Amino acid sequence: MLINCVVYQEGKKLSDIPVEEISRWVERPDCFVWVALRDASDEELATMQREFGLHDLAVEDASHGQQRPKVEEYADQLFVVMHTVELDALDQLRVGEVDVFVGRNFVLSVRNRSRHSLLGVRERAEREPHLLRHGAGFVLYALLDAVVDRYFPIIDLMESELEALEAQIFEPGSARTNVQQLYALKQRIMAVRHTVTPLLEAVAKLWSGRVPAVCEGNREYFRDVYDHLLRIHASLDSLRDTIGTAIQVNLSMVTIEESEITKQLAAWAGIFAAATAFAGIWGMNFEHMPELKWQYGYPLALGTIVLTCVLLYRRFKKVGWL
Repeated sequence: MLINCVVYQEGKKLSDIPVEEISRWVERPDCFVWVALRDASDEELATMQREFGLHDLAVEDASHGQQRPKVEEYADQLFVVMHTVELDALDQLRVGEVDVFVGRNFVLSVRNRSRHSLLGVRERAEREPHLLRHGAGFVLYALLDAVVDRYFPIIDLMESELEALEAQIFEPGSARTNVQQLYALKQRIMAVRHTVTPLLEAVAKLWSGRVPAVCEGNREYFRDVYDHLLRIHASLDSLRDTIGTAIQVNLSMVTIEESEITKQLAAWAGIFAAATAFAGIWGMNFEHMPELKWQYGYPLALGTIVLTCVLLYRRFKKVGWL
């Protein structure tokens, strides 16, 4: 679906143009065309290929989707794939995709499986015509920067969730639930990491060493995006390590709880063992227990058993077994 198709000259918007006129404007060296599509069909991609002269392999990747974040050069054109990360209504992580075709005087962005609009990127760029004069290279930076900046709220949310789980670690009986939630959080972190890591490697090609000609005048901007990705990557690694530690602490808490239960069982077993020992020694076959015909033998036996159990209970309580 076509979102907009706009031609710019010297960093200023000239007008919206129909798709059929793209090739005419692209031929003008002082102008560039910026087209945005959402969930484009094969027919729309074929039309854009004819108008912009896109490479067959790049169009094939964009039509198939599910591409790994990357930057590929095709002669004087670039094909950039980046992933969007967002939460749905059920707070489940959703990964979308933005494919960007960049030429000397055109930019074509194709957004797939993402609810977040990129219209704000165009509005921001149009408010800064002195930067938009850099042409297609600056537009590519603006799109990259917008996608990468949307990773930060997701990272902050996962950090808050991890802090809440850490606060529950020492609550009795919560170990199983904590481990399940920690593993679920780890899966989300790894999903974001699989998005960030290849994009980090790809963006490095846009500012370090030999860079594509279309990006030559925008190295410092792409380096800024690279720095943001480095921060995000470091945060993800820190979260992953912290989750590993939290899982180990939870497992240790399970062991400690099992040890406490074992001690309690041993203490109660000791108390009942003492009562059983007295009953076993004196037996139940005497007339007045415990020593043959003692008149008060029976209540004395009961008192001895109760007193022994109380003393054992107090002792176990004092040493922390009960």
